[in-house]
Amino acid sequence: MKMSLLSRTSLAAGLAAALAAGTICSPPAHAQFGGIVYDPSNYAQNVMTAARSLEQINNQIQQLQNQATSLINEARNLASLPVSTIEMLQSQVDQTRQLLSEAQRIAYDVTDVRQVFSERYKGAALSAGQAQMVANANARWQDSVGAFEDAMKVQAGIVGNLGATRSSITTLVGASQSATGALQAAQAGNQLLALQTRQLADLTAALAAQGRAEALESARNAASEAEGRERFRRFRTRN
Repeated sequence: MKMSLLSRTSLAAGLAAALAAGTICSPPAHAQFGGIVYDPSNYAQNVMTAARSLEQINNQIQQLQNQATSLINEARNLASLPVSTIEMLQSQVDQTRQLLSEAQRIAYDVTDVRQVFSERYKGAALSAGQAQMVANANARWQDSVGAFEDAMKVQAGIVGNLGATRSSITTLVGASQSATGALQAAQAGNQLLALQTRQLADLTAALAAQGRAEALESARNAASEAEGRERFRRFRTRN
C-alpha cells in the first residue's frame, strides 16, 4: 500500500520536529542494565586509578624489601665474631712473663744488676782476699748456670705454646674466611694481629733470656781473667 501524500507529509513534519527538539542525536554516553547505570568513561577512569594505586603499592613493597635487606646487611656487619682467642693469648703471655720473673740470682732489674756486678764482677770484688775471691768465683758460676737454666725454661715455654698457636691460627683463619660482615672480618684480623704480637713477645723473651745468659757468662769469664791477673800479681809480689 502506497503512503498517501498526507501521511508522508505528517511523518516528515514529525521528524523535523524531533530533530528540532534534539530527541534524535548521537548514541547515549551511558546505559542502564537492570537498574545499574554503566558509564564507560567513568569505568575507564576507575581502572586507571586502580592501576596507579597498584603500582604505588608495588613500589612501596619494593622499598620495604630494600630497607629490610639493608637492615639485614647492617646487622651482619655489626655481628660480633663468634670465637675469641684473646684470653688464651693473654694467658700465654702471662706464662712467659712468669718464667721471666722467676729469673735466678740476677733479676731483670737495672738496680739488681748494678748491685750484683758491683759485689762480685768488678772493682774491689776482684782484689778481695783469697777466700772472698773464691766465694765470688763460685757465685758467678752459679749466676751463669742459673741464667742458662732460665733461658732454657723460657724457650721450653715458648715451644710449648706452638701447639696452641697453630690451633689459634686455624680457628681465626677459618672465622675470617666465613665472616658474614665487616665487623667479624675486622675482629678476626685483630685477633690474628694479637697472635702475631704474642709471638713477637715470646721471641723477645727468648732473646732476652738467651742474651742474659750469654752476657753473664762473658762477664764471668772477664771477672775470672781479672782475678787471674790479680793472683799472678800477688804471686810475683811474694816472690
